[in-house]
Order: sequence, then structure tokens, then C-alpha cells
Amino acid sequence: MAKGKTTERSLHARAFDSIEHTYSTSFLEDYSHMRGDLARLYSMAKEGQWNVESYLDWSTDVDADKPFMPVEQSALYGTPHWNKMTKAERIRLNHEFMAWTLSQFLHGEQGALLASAQIVDAVPNIDAKLYGATQVVDEARHVEVYDRYLHTKLEIVYPVNPELKTLLDQILSDSRWDMKYLGMQIMVEGLALAAFQVMRDNVQEPLIAEITRMVLKDEARHVAFGVLSLKDYYAELTESEINERAEFTYEASRLMRDRLLGREVYEKMGMDVDACMDLEFNDPRSREFRQILFAKIVPNVKKLGLLTPELRRGFEELGVIAFEHLPSSDEELFEPGGGLEDLKEGSLEAVAN
Repeated sequence: MAKGKTTERSLHARAFDSIEHTYSTSFLEDYSHMRGDLARLYSMAKEGQWNVESYLDWSTDVDADKPFMPVEQSALYGTPHWNKMTKAERIRLNHEFMAWTLSQFLHGEQGALLASAQIVDAVPNIDAKLYGATQVVDEARHVEVYDRYLHTKLEIVYPVNPELKTLLDQILSDSRWDMKYLGMQIMVEGLALAAFQVMRDNVQEPLIAEITRMVLKDEARHVAFGVLSLKDYYAELTESEINERAEFTYEASRLMRDRLLGREVYEKMGMDVDACMDLEFNDPRSREFRQILFAKIVPNVKKLGLLTPELRRGFEELGVIAFEHLPSSDEELFEPGGGLEDLKEGSLEAVAN
């Protein structure tokens, strides 16, 4: 083969999953800017770009002997399982959980990269297409930053969690542009936004703390984009169409709640998986954490008119309905400071309790 020649085969990743999908690409003949809020969001996104290579200090040393998160937050903390572990095993468990969490962030960000590219294709609105293109760039940056941190600092990468993969497949294969918004912008990104807040407020490693702070700013725009794009469209849907989307929201919520238990970590550590899963599911600290992650989803779903009586009962079952009184993401974003005032330490915990 001639030097420098690239074959189609060489462009393929060593492992990949093909997801079949069918949707209509919207080529617009009308360039009227009908949505001032989306135009403003587009301007914010252009000004908020940052470079992973130059902005972050990649020379930062990650100390393998220090925990990433407070050890007291582990569901095992204070139990017989914890007491039997050595100090080294406890540190390893902390590191493995950070690697597992960041790995799911990485896979979720790739899903968001693909979904946002589909939205640019399919959404029938020029302002949404323009902003959506900036989100494609954001998601590429997030994939880059988590991939680099996992491979160069932790040297551990977990596969995508089965529940997360199921939800991503549903979003990417759905032919309707609004379901891509609902699944990715409202559900996956909404949960991620709250998860990044929790990590920002608790992580003890400086480099991932700065990464989280920057990604959090991007994610706030992404979730607001979903609310801004869907609220008028959903106001025109029939009752049966609203009910279908409310049912999807509930099922997606259950999937995401069930993926947050870290089974893969306990399997890798050679621990009693069933016992650890029971602790994770019933531990008050872990249960509160899982509830807090819905703090952005519930008020946004309510803003979109999807909080039907059935979905309300579902959110009550999940223990997250109290978040309905928080402001929606579009209301937050245009506040002074970028809409992150409520993303302060302890703010969501207070609502959860």
C-alpha cells in the first residue's frame, strides 16, 4: 500500500455498534429568525467555547493514594463490608467508582454528540439548527475531555452501562425530532446537569473539578435548548401524543435511576454483588443522590406540559415530585451569571429533603 494512503477499512473503530434510524432531514427555504430566545442562546454558545488542550492544565498530577470523592458518600461506608476492607481497597473502590462514573459520562456524551447532530438535520427551525450546531461542537469537546482524562489520568475505562445504552438506542433510532430532544436534552442531559453539580460540589481532585465546572456551563445551555425548542410545539400536541411522551419520560426515568448503582464496579472488585446492590438501592445517602439527579428533569417536564396525572404518580413513586417547584432550565439560564445561581452546594439537597 502506498505511503500515506488511507483505506475505508482503516477509518473504522475497532469496536462499534450500528444503530438503524430513519428520519427526515429538514432543508429550510425560510431563514426567518422566529425565536429570539434561541438566537440569544446561540450567541451565548459562541462566546462560551473553550479548548480542552489549552484551557486545562494537563500536567496536573492525579494522586493515586487520595480519594476522588468523600469516602463517607459510599453506600458501603460504615457497614461490615466496609470494615472488612483495607485502606488500599477503600481507595481503589473510590477510584473505580470515579472511573465508572466518568466512563458513563463519556458514553453519554458520545450519545449526545450523535443525537445533537441528528437534531441539526431534522429540526424544522433555523435558530434551532444554528444553536444545535454549537452543541455538536460542545459534545465533541466533552467526549475529548473525558476520553483524555480516563486514558491518561485514571487508565481505566468501563463499557457503557446496559440501561444507558438502551436509552441512547431509543433516542437515536426514533424518527421524530421532538423525541430526540425529549430523550437527550430533557432526560439524559437534564440528569447529567444535576450529576455534574453534585460532582463539582464534592470532588477533591483539582483537574476533574475544573473539567466538571466547564462542562457544567455547557450542559446548562443544552438543557435550556430542549425546553425552549419543545415548549411551544408541545402546546399544540393532542392528549394522546402528550400521554405517549409522558409514558416515555417515566420509562426513561426508571432506566436512568436503575443505571446509577455501579454493579460493574462491584463485579470487578470481586465483592458480593447482590449484597452491594441491596446496600446501594436502600442506603439513604445513595437514595438521596439518585433523587437529586432528577432536580432538573421534573421542573422541565412540568414546563413542557408533560406532568400528566400518571407521570405525577410515577415521579411520586420515584420520590422526586418535590422538584416540580424549582425553576425550569430556560428560566434559569438567562438570569445574571449564566443561570447557574441555583446550582450551589446544598441547594438541591434542601429541596430533596
